[in-house]
Amino acid sequence: MIDKLHPTDNQEFKTVSLLIIDDDDIDATALRRALHKLKLLNPLYRAKDGLEALEILRNGEIPSPYIILLDINMPRMNGLEFLEVLRSDPELTTAVVFVLTTSKSDEDIIAAYREHVAGYLLKQRMDSDFMQVVSLLDHYWRVIELPVKTQ
Repeated sequence: MIDKLHPTDNQEFKTVSLLIIDDDDIDATALRRALHKLKLLNPLYRAKDGLEALEILRNGEIPSPYIILLDINMPRMNGLEFLEVLRSDPELTTAVVFVLTTSKSDEDIIAAYREHVAGYLLKQRMDSDFMQVVSLLDHYWRVIELPVKTQ
């Protein structure tokens, strides 16, 4: 089941959907609040692990274009496993992914970049700079062209 966290009624912004893939309710809520505080009304969805995320992406439940915010440490299918499957799927391989995790492991960072993530952000650093990270994402999707899935 998809967990849609934000309405999509406002047409005064560039419509880029955000998919949070994170099993931590507190982190997902903090991100939602930061987006709201910056008055970003982009559609926001959440999956609690990689398997759930793949299911909703493959079912077309996330409107294109979208950006994925991915945690590494999750049950069932972790973030690195998700990235491997995502990049091997011809329909999903062009997805833009930012890793947003607590893992400082060099192995995780290298593995994520091998799967062509757009960036690797540590949650610990976001405690003080959380609004800057959300603002960075806002600027990112406003200036770049994202792939749009054609029907």
